[in-house]
Amino acid sequence: MKDLYSIFFKHYLILVFVLFLWFVHVINFYFNLNFHELGILPRSFEGLLGIFFSPIIHSVSDHNHIINNSIPFLILGWALFYFYNPIAWRVLIFSWFFTGLLVWITGRDAFHIGLSGVIYSLLFFLFFSGVFRKDTRLLTVALLVVFIYGSMVWGIFPYDWKISFESHLSGSVVGLILSIIFKKQNATFKKPKTQWEIEEELGIDSEDDYWNIEAEQ
Repeated sequence: MKDLYSIFFKHYLILVFVLFLWFVHVINFYFNLNFHELGILPRSFEGLLGIFFSPIIHSVSDHNHIINNSIPFLILGWALFYFYNPIAWRVLIFSWFFTGLLVWITGRDAFHIGLSGVIYSLLFFLFFSGVFRKDTRLLTVALLVVFIYGSMVWGIFPYDWKISFESHLSGSVVGLILSIIFKKQNATFKKPKTQWEIEEELGIDSEDDYWNIEAEQ
């Protein structure tokens, strides 16, 4: 049962969430429900709700918004739960909440919606976690992330005022901080132990054993 639970959360949870995003988007589009008003409206009391709801809301006037967010989140979310499963939930929840909170504090006076802030947080977390842990396998994951999504770094700059660069920048900052906070936490992949470490754990003193054998001879 535990294995089935682990497999689901590593491989299927992110897909189910993305399908839910599309369900919300279709409902919003066809019934014109103005869900954008549940986005983050900086420094306003009603805008606080957006910290929790804005990542699941996307523009109905441009379907590219949700398309461009779905694919990166599928890949980065899967990588998070596969390579950092012990801390994946905390990273995802903190990315969601603190990115939204930073946007609420620093953003322009407009509704900020979309999952991109969380995506940037996962992107920066995966990259810097690989760097800080100095594990070749995790560093390979980090470099792969950069190879695929390195161009996203430009999104933290205000090159298009229709795009919430504040969400991108806030997510990047949160992801970097989380990678520092959790750098000593266990990842799914652990560094292989040396023969000396294994013998020490087993209470084997190789040097003493060697001289004992020599003495017996």
